[in-house]
Amino acid sequence: MRPLIDPITHATMKPFLLSVWAICSLTVTLAHSQPTNAYWRQESASRVHDPSTIVRSGDEFWMFSTGIGIKSSRSTNLEDWQPGQSVMPEMPVWVREVVPDQRGHYWAPHIIRVGERWLLYYSVSSFGKNVSALALASNPTLDPKDPTFKWTDEGIILRSYRTNNFNAIDPAVTLDVDRRLWMAFGSYWSGIKLVELDSKTGKRITPDSPMHSLAWNDHIEAAFIHRRATNYFLFLNWGQCCKGTNSTYEIRVGRSGKITGPYLDRERKDMIGGGGTLVLASEGKFIGPGHAGIVNDGAQEWFSFHYYDGNNRGRPALGVRKLSWDKDGWPVVAHGD
Repeated sequence: MRPLIDPITHATMKPFLLSVWAICSLTVTLAHSQPTNAYWRQESASRVHDPSTIVRSGDEFWMFSTGIGIKSSRSTNLEDWQPGQSVMPEMPVWVREVVPDQRGHYWAPHIIRVGERWLLYYSVSSFGKNVSALALASNPTLDPKDPTFKWTDEGIILRSYRTNNFNAIDPAVTLDVDRRLWMAFGSYWSGIKLVELDSKTGKRITPDSPMHSLAWNDHIEAAFIHRRATNYFLFLNWGQCCKGTNSTYEIRVGRSGKITGPYLDRERKDMIGGGGTLVLASEGKFIGPGHAGIVNDGAQEWFSFHYYDGNNRGRPALGVRKLSWDKDGWPVVAHGD
């Protein structure tokens, strides 16, 4: 089936430009308490693009991002970040069976703790095609000093082929209220999809298990599902990334009482039909925010994302902002300075 978009548009440009960004020296902008409702701090850190949601392990926060072997960063305060080692420094054999021209540059990782393991999902693809794979690496700990620390390649979770009407990239994994594990994914084509995973293996429950459609738009990707009480919030991106200050990414959201949807926006428009309430758009130097995540530091919830710094030649940066919820139960992200 032909893709629902011209493959010369975003589906082509994103991976190509991500490779370009990977060569650049990047700046990370992170949260910092100030006497306003916005929290920022400029930091010099390892390269970051398509950040995972930030997770806490012991006394440290960890974040993973697009790059050679998957980049990692660690922090004790959500402000000062240090680069960690890459997750997959050696390319698994199966990678070039999926994408022959791959050089170990993996995209948009997502991490979650399930049982006794950390499960890190990531994308393997090539620009201009939906010939892609979602894969998994696991580790019992995130502490490199722990003697049990070791990333294990768990292989492919799900693939897409040029004959499919979806693209297997941008994974986001969530536990529902019953502790069932689900993975949202997708970029362009027919939109955002959802499949159930086995919570013991971290893999798809069966090769032909149901695939649910959650959202669609002409320019859509980077899903993230957050459970809050009995509701599920589907965050995703509209627009184009990876074009510096010309990027048009913006973050939208819908809400559902079931993880499989339907997800409706504030006006109760279904996200399958193009609905999506605006959460965060370009403002000032913060251009093209994307790849939402939520982390709780014990006292406050924070909303993470990347953006393109209009004051630094459009280089990608990480933003972390204070998150609150309005009286109707919708997310509110603090404004930047």
